[in-house]
Amino acid sequence: MANKPAQLLTIEPANELKFMGPFCTAVSSFMRLTNPTDHNILFKIKTTAPKKYCVRPNCGLLEPKSTIEITIILQPFIFDATEKNKHKFMVQSMIMPEGDVSPEQLWKDVSPDELMDSKLRCVFELPVDNQSSATSAQGTGLPVSSAAVSQSMSATPNRNESGLASMEPQHAGNLNNDEEKLSDSRLVQELKKLREAESELRHENLLLKERILRMRMDADNIDKEAQQQSLSSGSSGIGSSLAAGSGSSGAAAAAQYQNLYSPPQLANQQQIPIMFVVAAIAMAVFGLILGKFVL
Repeated sequence: MANKPAQLLTIEPANELKFMGPFCTAVSSFMRLTNPTDHNILFKIKTTAPKKYCVRPNCGLLEPKSTIEITIILQPFIFDATEKNKHKFMVQSMIMPEGDVSPEQLWKDVSPDELMDSKLRCVFELPVDNQSSATSAQGTGLPVSSAAVSQSMSATPNRNESGLASMEPQHAGNLNNDEEKLSDSRLVQELKKLREAESELRHENLLLKERILRMRMDADNIDKEAQQQSLSSGSSGIGSSLAAGSGSSGAAAAAQYQNLYSPPQLANQQQIPIMFVVAAIAMAVFGLILGKFVL
């Protein structure tokens, strides 16, 4: 088996990452990486307890002769001095090949034997006052964790790009929670106001609809009464007019009615005497002529 290549990056600190308690709040430690070579070097940081730490940045590219500072945040936890600490960090690195190459694909394709890596262990330390209280708690037989930590802790871990657990400081989280609560309460109040306004508008809409229906019903009743009155007055007027009209029309019909076989009244009455006169004259003339021939 081939030996692993030596680490080209300069790591500070080289062996231990110290975290100073108390650990009832988030605690930060720092790591500095330096690239003393003339090559571009890719790096990635891993830990054996990814749910308890946030590493920023957890990977990246170091150009030649450049330095980067890594922030490592330890989440709050119940510290027990008697418990053995097994948390460790590992810095992996490799030389970036020339050309257009994707770093993500390089990390997937590279063999573990080709990576340069360095390991650091985590060390937890307490201030002098907390250490004395921890030793006094041990003397009284109480658990060290209850004597060392007197505050309740709550934190929600997030995930960064490498899958390591991450979290913000507790005071920032509290501020964010307060802002979210205020915004939620304001939204709830605005929703209540909008619902009340909506119910009022619906009630007014119903009242308007009832008024419109009543007005329509009143208008229909008025129209019906007017029609009934006009029908009653019209029927009486029509009856009288029909009676008068029937009398006059009857007289006119009687006056106009004539027998087709009866002689005309006016013209014929005027023509009858004339015809008689003409006939008498004709007969007289005929008699005179006849008398002349006889004589």
